[in-house]
Amino acid sequence: MRKRSISSRVLAAAAVASIAAAAYLGTALELRAGAPAEPASYLPSISDLMISTIQPRHIRLWIAAHEGNWDFGAYELGNLKGAFNRLGHAHPTVEANSLPDMVSAVTGQPFADLTAAVKAKDLAAFDKSYADLTSACNSCHQALNHGAVVIKVPQQAAVSDQDFSPRSP
Repeated sequence: MRKRSISSRVLAAAAVASIAAAAYLGTALELRAGAPAEPASYLPSISDLMISTIQPRHIRLWIAAHEGNWDFGAYELGNLKGAFNRLGHAHPTVEANSLPDMVSAVTGQPFADLTAAVKAKDLAAFDKSYADLTSACNSCHQALNHGAVVIKVPQQAAVSDQDFSPRSP
């Protein structure tokens, strides 16, 4: 019985050693092959974020106000501010400048004026502050040597798959 116990221990130790060696060998082969430890993450460019999140919200904000849907206008204004914040978080610097500081400097007053206009449901005040925001965007483009990117106040609704009519509560 004692021989059997020693044989079992030797076999168990050999099995553990084999498993450990296989694990080590597998890891060594992965490292030698250059297998990445973690998958690479994707960070959208400033342009990607501008085109996919900021520009559509800018347009929908204008449409909402011109349709008299002030609730949706307030919602999109909040989304637009949030999109600018996320842009600054994703890209804290651009050309050695603080992007959040630049955005805040040029959008702070227009956002405050837009908020007041939306709350007051005042289309004339909205149009002025929206034009100021649009000019602020273009001044930032100019400052960053992207003057070819010119944003304008929409001339007509360009979002065909959304109903902007105000809803009754």
